Amino acid sequence: MKKYLLFIALTLAFINAKAQGSLNYATYGIGVSASLNKAYADLKKQDSNKSYAVTFNYFFTPYVPIGLEFQFGKLSGGSNTDLKVDKDGRQYLNNYKALILHMDVQAGELMDYQGSTILNVLKNFYAGAGIGGISNSVETQRTSVLDPTYTFPGTNSSVNLIVPLRFGYEFKFYNAYDQPNIRLDIGYQHNLTFGEGLDGYADPSTNFKNNALDQYRQITVGIKVNFGGQNSYDKEIRGY
Repeated sequence: MKKYLLFIALTLAFINAKAQGSLNYATYGIGVSASLNKAYADLKKQDSNKSYAVTFNYFFTPYVPIGLEFQFGKLSGGSNTDLKVDKDGRQYLNNYKALILHMDVQAGELMDYQGSTILNVLKNFYAGAGIGGISNSVETQRTSVLDPTYTFPGTNSSVNLIVPLRFGYEFKFYNAYDQPNIRLDIGYQHNLTFGEGLDGYADPSTNFKNNALDQYRQITVGIKVNFGGQNSYDKEIRGY
């Protein structure tokens, strides 16, 4: 009889621990990601390139991650041989590094998704923004092919303020206690930079079309692993 009572007590304890666990989440995480990049800068033709990032995350709630991201990659465009691409022979390659602080808010923070399959799918959409700096290291064609006496203004090394605008979807993978400990993220990020550093050209708008901020977009796939710092939420995170 004692064995049966012990078995029942252990079962109830496990169920209670699982129920409590479904309200808990790890507040820290680390993530890695890879992106396809394309710049929108002074030159007409922009190439597709890749970038990579490592992000340390703090989860204010399960649906509000705050990330400090170190990112590095390439941006390039133009041509110094094909004058149909750029009639002046402008060309650049930027091996950049960036440090960005950003915060996302997922729909699950704003809705009651309990017991609804549809809302439990929708709860993982997110939008966010941030601020940071980008360090540009650029190789450029400075002399005009049409006029060898003209040197394009600009600098090959600079640091610019950067503001990322983000949205995407996060797939959550739960452990035995219904806590999201692995997260797969597919997102789009559009980065506005304040300065002329992305392509290294600072052409005057009187001579060249140069009336918008330098910017670049990223299509990103990343994975986050949560660890440590257990905290509680006011809804079951899994939701069903």
